Amino acid sequence: MAKTEIITLGAGCFWCIEAVFNRLEGVHAVRSGFSGGHVINPSYREVCGKKTGHAEVVEIEFDPEIIKIAEVFEIFWSMHDPTTINRQGNDIGPHYRSVIFYHNENQRKIAEEYKVALNNSGVFNNPIVTEITKWINFFPAENYHQDYFELNGTEPYCQFVVRPKIEKFEKKFSNKLRD
Repeated sequence: MAKTEIITLGAGCFWCIEAVFNRLEGVHAVRSGFSGGHVINPSYREVCGKKTGHAEVVEIEFDPEIIKIAEVFEIFWSMHDPTTINRQGNDIGPHYRSVIFYHNENQRKIAEEYKVALNNSGVFNNPIVTEITKWINFFPAENYHQDYFELNGTEPYCQFVVRPKIEKFEKKFSNKLRD
C-alpha cells in the first residue's frame, strides 16, 4: 500500500482549490471543509458569518512518492494571490485567507523556506501574507460542497472563477496532471 500524507490548505474559496488538486497526479482525495477556528463542526453559513475563526480549506491526501510537498506548495502559491489579507478576488472575509495548516514539522519547514524564497524572488509585487500554522482541526463542509466544480461546472461562479484557475493549472502544470 502506498504511503500517504495529508496537508490542509486555504486559498480563498475551497471550490477553486479542490478542483485544481483533484486533477493532480498522486492525489488520492481532496475534501472541502473548514479549519483554524473555534467552533466545532461549523456550517458553511456560520463560517461565512465570519465569527467562527475558520478558513475555507481543502484537506489533501497525497502520495509523497509521486508528488512532493514542495510541489504541492508550488501549485498552491501559484493558484491564488497570497499577498492579499482575507481576500481572493471578489471573495472577501477572514474565511478566504491564504493559509497552510501543516501536519508535521517537515511540512512547516518546507512551507516557511518556500515562502521566504518566493518573497526574495520578487515573483509577487507585495509580500506574501500566507499564514503557516499548525493543524488543529478539520471539519468537512456539507456534502453539496464536495466535488463542487465537477457537479456544478456550468454555474456562473464555476465558469468565471473556478474554470480559469483550472485552465491556468492545466497549462502551467501539464506534466503533473492525472492520466
